[in-house]
Amino acid sequence: METMTADAAADVASLSFEQARDELVRVVAELEQGAPTLEHSLNLWTRGEALAARCEEWLLGAKRLLDEARPTESEA
Repeated sequence: METMTADAAADVASLSFEQARDELVRVVAELEQGAPTLEHSLNLWTRGEALAARCEEWLLGAKRLLDEARPTESEA
């Protein structure tokens, strides 16, 4: 079974939130339809996990920026 290569991980790390989200939607749809082989399903699952993690990175970063921009109670 092929695991995610360093090149594939770097590829995911370079995706914007929208790119990662859109690809994740495609991966989930393909998994729901049933991949032709178990190996293909596992590769899709691995890619999906990486894409979901990338989306979470973007969302956590956005939340952090919003939290930093919000005035604290002592500033209000």
